[in-house]
Amino acid sequence: MRLTTAQVASYRDRGYLIFPGLFAGAEVALMRAALPALFDERRPENFREKASDEVRSAFAVHERSDVFRRLVRHPRLITPAVQLSDGEPVYVQQVKINVKAAFAGDVWQWHQDFSTHHAEDGVPLPRPINLHVFLDDVTEFNGPLMLIAGSQRTGPIAANLDTTTTSYPLWTLDEATIAKLVANGDIVSAKGPAGTLLIFGDTMVHGSAMNMSPWRRAIFSLIANPVSNAQTTLRRPEWIHHRDFTPIAPLADDCLLALAERPAAIAG
Repeated sequence: MRLTTAQVASYRDRGYLIFPGLFAGAEVALMRAALPALFDERRPENFREKASDEVRSAFAVHERSDVFRRLVRHPRLITPAVQLSDGEPVYVQQVKINVKAAFAGDVWQWHQDFSTHHAEDGVPLPRPINLHVFLDDVTEFNGPLMLIAGSQRTGPIAANLDTTTTSYPLWTLDEATIAKLVANGDIVSAKGPAGTLLIFGDTMVHGSAMNMSPWRRAIFSLIANPVSNAQTTLRRPEWIHHRDFTPIAPLADDCLLALAERPAAIAG
């Protein structure tokens, strides 16, 4: 999937792109089918909510599941990531599934991803691209991401490490900063059916409210970083920030459906 000139211009201006239902129902079904086994695992890669035993973030799922191993190489993700990186190859910086469990999914405070990537991992410049695939329908009720449109143009903003609000430590922005940013740009609620692709960059200011609804909200996230912008420190575990800087080689566009067809082919 190659972005048009107009889409690239919109990304530079507004800071995000959203493609509703880009992945077909059969592809999403394969992704969703892998979730129960991943979430049941008791391992450091699965962060759980403070007030419940529900999974909040499941890291390195591409190392634990064939379908997500293929998804991180999907051309619908990698082609636009390379295009938005001015043609430079990208590597797998981080892979996770962020979950807001029904009735229990906690907030994600207002933040820029670059604050964490720079402070914790020594990523030099805010060039990583976040590629989200909705694994559930995301509505106004189940904790959609909120983006401050155009906030990426501000560049990196001073942040503070919050280790108490939720179970996941995060470099966050204060209320005065958010109020100022919102005065200059609208808040966009990133909603769409399962299979939607959302793309935004490392300085996009975003967050999400608690999920008070009876509907889960699970989102797959690949952060792809240009190879020349790789991390310079190794403070965090490899499963949070991957250390293989090999450029991602895209698979065929039907790579997920081919996985579903594989057992029948072997049986025949």
